Amino acid sequence: MSVSSEWVKVKNNGLAIDAYLAQPTGDGPYPGIVVFQEIFGVNAHIREVTERIAAQGYVAIAPALYQRLEPGFEVGYSDEDLAKGREYKVQTKASQLLGDTQASLDYLKGLPNTTDHFGCIGFCFGGHVAYLAATLPDIQVTASCYGAGIAQMCPGQDVGTTCDRTPAISGTIYAFFGTEDPLIPLDDVDTIEQALQEHNIDHKVFRYDGATHGFLCDQRDSYHPEVAKQAWGEIWQLFSQLND
Repeated sequence: MSVSSEWVKVKNNGLAIDAYLAQPTGDGPYPGIVVFQEIFGVNAHIREVTERIAAQGYVAIAPALYQRLEPGFEVGYSDEDLAKGREYKVQTKASQLLGDTQASLDYLKGLPNTTDHFGCIGFCFGGHVAYLAATLPDIQVTASCYGAGIAQMCPGQDVGTTCDRTPAISGTIYAFFGTEDPLIPLDDVDTIEQALQEHNIDHKVFRYDGATHGFLCDQRDSYHPEVAKQAWGEIWQLFSQLND
């Protein structure tokens, strides 16, 4: 499916957030997907992912989650880039991340070619944000990919974790982890799965043997093509629920 893409502005309480929008060139209507960046910003890889999702028949939008800290932030994967991305990550707040997500959803709702079915996907830092976003009523399906810290903290909060918000998830969530990920202890994965089970959330938790952090990013040394193929297959199956 052919795709068009552009940078747009999403408004959240007076703040204009840069967002990368990709959509099929047909009339639609299509479900909407919010794409959450890694700590490296809405860089070339995240833009490619956004376009890839649009090519499958979705209107996809990737908001710049560091807009308040450094508009236009976009880096690669060097140690220096990693340090800068982490510096910004620890300054984010759950309330602002959720507000930016809702603003992105409202932008999608205002387009003439979207249905009223919405999902989200995030990677790394964005995987954590996706788990948060799953608590929004508009989000029906969520793909949270190696989101670190979900069971240990919540952005901008001194008390409580994002996992504590699990009861508020009303849709379906798939969570993807690598068994060799140094940033996400396997005990954390177990805690997340137990919370999803305890609160009867429609979910699947995937543990990929031999995969480490960033296994879906083909721009990183940690890319694992075989696992990535499997995971994307599950993601497309999840997103297909939005067409029902």
